[in-house]
Amino acid sequence: MAQSNNSIKKILTVAFALCIVCSVIVSTAAVALRPMQQLNEELDRKTNILRVANLYERGIDVEAAFAEITPRVVDMRTGEYTDQFDPETFDHFQAARDPATGRTLSGDRDIAGLSRVENYATVYLVGDPDDPEQIIVPIRGQGLWGLMRGYMSIEGDGNTIVGITYYEHSETPGLGAEVNNPRWQAQWQGKEIYADEQSVQPAIRVARGAGTGEHQVDGLSGATLTANGVTNMLQFWLSPEGFGEYLAKFRAGIDQEEAQEADVELEAEGA
Repeated sequence: MAQSNNSIKKILTVAFALCIVCSVIVSTAAVALRPMQQLNEELDRKTNILRVANLYERGIDVEAAFAEITPRVVDMRTGEYTDQFDPETFDHFQAARDPATGRTLSGDRDIAGLSRVENYATVYLVGDPDDPEQIIVPIRGQGLWGLMRGYMSIEGDGNTIVGITYYEHSETPGLGAEVNNPRWQAQWQGKEIYADEQSVQPAIRVARGAGTGEHQVDGLSGATLTANGVTNMLQFWLSPEGFGEYLAKFRAGIDQEEAQEADVELEAEGA
């Protein structure tokens, strides 16, 4: 006797078969589209780097413009470049999770709310890599609703800010999301990170209200916690815990390549 089309068994069989077919279609599409997604992610990364350096214009050839930028991997503990990793493929997020290339933070050391950070990071040099016009560093930290990720560009003096941008955040539209408002971002240009040549801790911060002086920008109305998050992440990444040792060499006018060669010579003499 033929089964009724409304039988439980037949309904479950059809539903199961439909789930299998849909799963196969979705999985196949995900695999097929992944290379395109990776290309789009890479294009977005390069666009954001060009944008924070004030080198992006609508309609430009992003790949051609990015060819003028040199990526280098820095050991943040020493401030020296390292050839241990390929800067084109190095993933500092993965490095933070690896005990061999990252470290755990706690207490007052974790002001950006990251728990773990990498010991190595990729920086991007605009112009002559031995004497760059700009140094672009990745920054991240907790905002009000989650992790904020972005870039900061700094002049070759290691102290004067060119720009800041965020490519990922979950802040409230119209409030914390104003971190991506061009008018707010424009305030950062020309601000100074450190109070003087001897300072190792950054003085730059988001003010509560109107920013005054060369180390403050205006606060974000109705978004105090997001503004605090921006300040905290900059206080972390521009300190010796982050890129402080690296930027100190530019502030002192030390050529990076010459400094490394001198260190190698000293080690050889000591041996």
